[in-house]
Parts: sequence; C-alpha cells; structure tokens
Amino acid sequence: MTGNLPFDGDRLLDQVPPPEPPASVLSQATLAECFVDWTKITRFDLAGWKGFLLLCDPNCNMLAAHPILTPSLPAVCEQLINWSLMNAGVNAISVCARDQKPAVICRTEHDRQELGEYHSLAEPISSKHSEFLGILGLFYQNGKDQPDNNASVLLAAWATSLQFMLSLTQARTANHQLSMLHQYYESELKKKEVLLQVVNKLHANMDVDSVLSEITTSMLEIYPGASVELFLSHDSETKLEKVKPLNFKPGDDNMPLRAYLDGRPVFNKDEDGLVHSLAVPLRGQQGVYGVLHITDLRRPASELDLKFIMQLADSAGTAIENARLHESSTVLINELRLINEITRRINQSLKLQEVFQFASDELIKILAADYGLIMQIDHESGKMIVQSSNLPEMARDTFTLDYGFAGVMLQTKEPIIISDYVKNPKVRSKLMESTGARSMIGSPIIVGSDVVGVILMAHRRAHYFSYNNYKLLQVLSGHIGLAITNASLHAEVRRMVITDNLTGLFARHYLDDQINQLQKKDFCGSLIVVDIDHFKSINDTYGHQTGDQILKQVSSIIRSSIRETDIAARWGGEELAVYLPQLLINQTIRIAERICKRIEQETEPNVTASCGISQWSWEDEKISVESLFYRADMALYEAKRSGRNQIKIG
Repeated sequence: MTGNLPFDGDRLLDQVPPPEPPASVLSQATLAECFVDWTKITRFDLAGWKGFLLLCDPNCNMLAAHPILTPSLPAVCEQLINWSLMNAGVNAISVCARDQKPAVICRTEHDRQELGEYHSLAEPISSKHSEFLGILGLFYQNGKDQPDNNASVLLAAWATSLQFMLSLTQARTANHQLSMLHQYYESELKKKEVLLQVVNKLHANMDVDSVLSEITTSMLEIYPGASVELFLSHDSETKLEKVKPLNFKPGDDNMPLRAYLDGRPVFNKDEDGLVHSLAVPLRGQQGVYGVLHITDLRRPASELDLKFIMQLADSAGTAIENARLHESSTVLINELRLINEITRRINQSLKLQEVFQFASDELIKILAADYGLIMQIDHESGKMIVQSSNLPEMARDTFTLDYGFAGVMLQTKEPIIISDYVKNPKVRSKLMESTGARSMIGSPIIVGSDVVGVILMAHRRAHYFSYNNYKLLQVLSGHIGLAITNASLHAEVRRMVITDNLTGLFARHYLDDQINQLQKKDFCGSLIVVDIDHFKSINDTYGHQTGDQILKQVSSIIRSSIRETDIAARWGGEELAVYLPQLLINQTIRIAERICKRIEQETEPNVTASCGISQWSWEDEKISVESLFYRADMALYEAKRSGRNQIKIG
C-alpha cells in the first residue's frame, strides 16, 4: 500500500544503546570561564563612571568580578561585595536572586563613608531553556543620587551578550556529545564509514552554504542515481541550485512540508512495504531549519539506511544551527566594532558640516549603497535641508517637512525599508526618481524625543538591503544624532562667544582677529565705521529700549547691504564696523552710501548715520589693525564735525 506515513525513528534508535544525554545545566566553573572570556572581547563604556561587574551564582555567591574603566578592582570592592551579599533585599544582586528579574538599587546612606556612593544593578543569567544560572551585577559611581538609564540598558545588553556566549558553550557541549554518538555508531556499523566522515565534516564547517553543499554531495555519493533535494525555511538564504525554499500553500500535503511541520521523518512505502523515498527534518536545538528530501532510491532503504539518514539530517541541522550562530556572532562582533569606530571618529570632529559629510561617506561605504544623503531640519525655515550627499545635484536641496520618505519618518519617528520602489511608488522621492534606485533604507535621527534629521541610503538593485542593514542603520543613526548635537552645541557656544547679543553682529575681538588673518593673504581691504547720529538724544527722548531697537534695525540694514564674505561687528556703543576684504575705496564708498541711505529711509523712529572709511593695500607699508581703525575713526570724527549724515575718508 502506498502513502505518506510518519517514520518511527525511536524504534530504530532503540536497537543500539543511547548515549548519555548532554548536560542541560552549566557548571559554576563553566559559567565563570565564560564570564572571563566574555570580558576579554566586550567593550565596556559607562560614560567615564567607575565601577565593576560581579558574577554570582543563584545563591549570591561570587564567582568572578571585573573592573570597568579602572586598572584593577577598587580596594573597597571585596568589602562592598561581602556587604552587598550579606544584606539581602538592599542590593540589586540579592533582589535579582530572589525575584529572578532585573533589579536596580540606588546608593543608600548605609556605609556610604566606607563603601563609596555605589549604585547596584543586576540582570539574571539564564540558559536558552530558561534555567536560572546566575546573576550579572553592576556596581558603579556616577556622582548622582539616581542610577543612569544608560547603565540599565548597557547591563541588559551585556547580560544578553553573556547569555549568547553561554548558549554557544552549550551548543559546543551538545556537539561534543553528538560527536561521541557518531563515533559509537561508526564502531558498530563499519559499512557506513563514509557517511560518518561526512557528519564530521559538517561539524567542522561554519558556513551554511558549505554545510548544505556537503549534505547533497555526500548523499549522492552514497546513493548514486537518487534524487536529493534540500528545502529550507524562508528565513534562510542560499545560492545553491539544489536548495529550494519550503513553500506553504493551502491544501499542500507533500512529504517535505509534513516533515517540517511535524518535526519528524516521513517516508513513502510501496506495495511491498519498501521505502524508496523519504523526507527528514534538519533539526537543531532551537528549531527545524529545513528538510532533506530523497527520492528514486535504486534499492529500497534498510532500517539502518533510514537511521543513518536521520542521523545525518540531525547532524546537518545542528551544523546549520552552529554555522548560523557563528555567522550571527561574527556579524554582531563586527557591527559592535564598527559602531565603536564610527562613534569614535565622528565625535573627534566638532565641526557640524564635517560630522554630516563623514557620517554620509561612512554609511555609504558600510552599507555598500549607491546613493546616500543626510538631511537636517531647519526650524527657522520650517524645511529639511540636504547637508551631505554623494549626489552633487541634491547638495543643499530643501524640502518641506511632509515631503517623501523623510516626511514619513519625521511623522512616525520610525525607520523604513523599501524593497522595490518601482513596484510600489506610493511616496514621492526625488532621490529614488532622479537616480532610478529601487531599494532604500532610512532612519530618523532622534535626539531625546525629537527628530533632528533623517538618513536615506539607496541602491539601484531591488531587494538589496537586508534586515541587518536596517537594524545597523538604526543603531548608527542614534550615534550620529549625538555627534550632531555635540557639534551643534559647540558651534552655538562658539557663536555666542564671538557674537554681540543685542545686534547679532560679531564682537569686536572677532573682527580684529579676522582682519589680522586676512591681511596675511589678501592684497587689499577696506574698513567702514558707522555711527548713529544723535543716538544719545534717541535714548533721552524715547528711552533705552527704543535705542536698542534702533541699533538692531541699523545692524540688520548693514547685514543685508554687504557680501557674505564681509564682516560686520559692533565696535562699541552705537558705533558699528564693517570690514570688506579685497575691496578698494571706490566700491567701499558706494556700499557706505547705500548703508547711510537705507538707514535714513528704513529706521523707525527715523535716524541718520555718519561713516568713516579707511583702506590698506599691499603697496602700503604694513598697516596694523589699530592704525586702520584709527584712520577710520578720525574720518568718522570729521564727518560728525562737518554736520553728520555723511561719509569721510581717512
């Protein structure tokens, strides 16, 4: 009778003595060894705060400790450890041991003088089977009365990383046990020596495609003429011809699908009860990764054939799982190194434009994108400005806050990933349309709870960016946001130092410094000193607030009457100065006339101004900044003495 029936592998395995089951709980020594190895490869950063990590067993007994940002454990460490373990309920480790949940305990007044101002945090360490193995505790000082949220986030991430290393250790232990199982079968069944050699090869391989290729090649060598296929779940990627995706369609009842869903082998018997085709799941400790499907066997499979095929499938599943874990750990380590390096290099610069350009260039390189840009929100104009891009035609482009994918991220504060823009162009995008790109990932740059900008990366090929790219961009955007904030704050502080608060013009010392520097490379320059006529009468008549408004109006007129390269400053009181690099006297006079005319026409209440002009050129003897100002000031005095509202040259 022909049909699809479940295969009773347990009955076959009963024919030989089973191996000892692998230990499910790690020993305390193994846990401590993993902790030591983990501290060697982990980067610890607590924003300069000092402290130490403490590893304890479930009964709060210390297994190991590690200092953070100090060359060794502090002298108070042993005392603090003993005190914290003895005082149940008042420190994070004992609370975590009791509740088996993360715990945070602020510093207390108890023994503060002797023990220092330590906060304590703790995270439970569990196996992948949710067995409570121990506690990872953090004691640190930050000079504050409350722990920092970043410390809790970091400790949670460290605990996850440590648990990941523990899971690798468990996997290695399981692999060791499985290798012993293979050796036992090899001694019992010599005729399957080739198959056992294949199993050993699988365990030595850390590349998923290599594992899959080894399975198909080996099966064809042992069963020539048979049809061998591998079906993988959709979360796997491969370019091998004999490996296909496992499709789930309504009404399907094929052998590979049943084997995958049931997690047990399925075989097909002919009328004589002989097996010529079977499907075996590729199982690991964390799930089923695919199915090995063998059909058209030239001779019927014996019970030993079926048993060894099942063993091979289990070994392949474990090998795939190990390869995936290895690939994931390698990617994770590389990403952490990359994040640390980019963060370090970005924060080396305090110039905002350099931060934008470096971040854009590095992201394009890391993600292997064809195009990329970073936009910043300009609150004054209410628009988004392209601050850096590898597309010259989009440099300094401006967009409304609701435009395109940037507008979507600004509204939702969530990153996006577009697999194929051509098939789903619901949102307008100049980046995608002008370049013909099809794939895109984007992330908002969030500082605090506010979106300060967006990052867009695109590629000409559809389905180009992976989910890992998506997650990496999201992480990096946070670090870029912090670098932008630091550079912006630095720029604002510098602007405040060199800027007059009332007029918004530069301060006099900045003007002096700039003239000194420009005289070293220019061939000429001119200086205009502007003085508001009868300014004291304005203050006496209308009050000092009106006088301040007049100063602001005149300053605004001067700014809008000169070039971007010219430097306007408040020289003192109601006197303002403008330096015009590489401008001769005739052009300077015209600018001064324009300023005086506009002041007379546009100020309210109406005022006039007098100007004094001086110049220098490379043909003159060296003229100091003081001399240049003196000559302009004397000319201004002459203009005042001659009746005001006029221009004189010194």
